[in-house]
Amino acid sequence: MAMLLKLINPKKTIEIGVFTGYSLLLTALAIPDDGIYILAIDVNRKTYEIGLPFIKKAGVEHKIDYRESQALPVLDKLLEDPKNEGSFEFAFVDADKGNYQNYHERLMKLVKVGGVVIYDNTLWGGTVAWPEEKVPEAKRKWRLSTLAFNKSIAVDPRVDSSLAPFGDGITICRRIC
Repeated sequence: MAMLLKLINPKKTIEIGVFTGYSLLLTALAIPDDGIYILAIDVNRKTYEIGLPFIKKAGVEHKIDYRESQALPVLDKLLEDPKNEGSFEFAFVDADKGNYQNYHERLMKLVKVGGVVIYDNTLWGGTVAWPEEKVPEAKRKWRLSTLAFNKSIAVDPRVDSSLAPFGDGITICRRIC
């Protein structure tokens, strides 16, 4: 992801799902010093605060606008102001897998043409390739949601996409229209 960020050289990014801030720190280190900010959205500030000392030590806290919230209301609020449409160059999504499609629809308005959106965990522990009967009951709901999301991205004419089998899978989308 750091290499993609360096290639894109974004100044304004969104991160949905911060957890302890590992990818947030990576993004903050990769964006240029004149970057506007990273809008970081997560429902749990306590987990964000676990990584906050590392963000501070790296000297990049000033690049982060952290919002403790569900992501959809924040994205919807951004879209109320037309100047936010197409104003972001990069987004990373790693939260609430059942809402990936809802996030995608909003991000297609917020991220500029040529911008990149990365979705994490799109292989869902490999279960997306398993026969239904082999998937543990506890993973079936999210597996089906992930399968539906992956299928929708594969045919979305607004993006070029690639599902990369790193870790638990990442889907990289470049907005083309």
